[in-house]
Amino acid sequence: MDILLENVNKSFGDRRVLRDFSARLPAGEITCLMGPSGCGKTTLLRLMLGLERPDGGRIAGVPERKAAVFQEDRLCPGATALQNVLLSAGREKTAEARALLERLGLGESADVPARELSGGMRRRTALARALLAEAELLTLDEPFTGLDADSRAAAADAVREYSGGKTVVFVTHLREEAALFGEKVSPILLTGLPN
Repeated sequence: MDILLENVNKSFGDRRVLRDFSARLPAGEITCLMGPSGCGKTTLLRLMLGLERPDGGRIAGVPERKAAVFQEDRLCPGATALQNVLLSAGREKTAEARALLERLGLGESADVPARELSGGMRRRTALARALLAEAELLTLDEPFTGLDADSRAAAADAVREYSGGKTVVFVTHLREEAALFGEKVSPILLTGLPN
């Protein structure tokens, strides 16, 4: 089922972030939300995840099982990269988790505590955790931040492969990141609101 956003409004105090925003996000496909900082991209993800409630409008068709990569990595610092991934995947996916970490360039770091990983390594660990979660909706908020070009390309390949059948909502302000998904991505441009 597609996710339907109809005339969604959201304000934080006196600051209106979304005004009558409407869109249809196709089920089982990758949709890219693009726009400048502060235009409401992260707020839309938080609304779909149920972390915020809209002030008005309607959101329908959001699957119950969701996974997310937030702007912050939100890893358990004392747990290894592999243990962090298995928090959402379950121990029965240990081999698959190791293979995905290897593919993302983290094979030698799988057993290193998250607090000892670089920012880019933590980002890829957070992505692996979300990709292996049993979810129907995957939200990715600036998931390639801090990654070099090769790591971004590998991460985009992993998203394409591991998201098969899932609805993916990918947030970025960079066209080159959206272009990593080629024709598979449906772009939606958020322009922001006048104050």
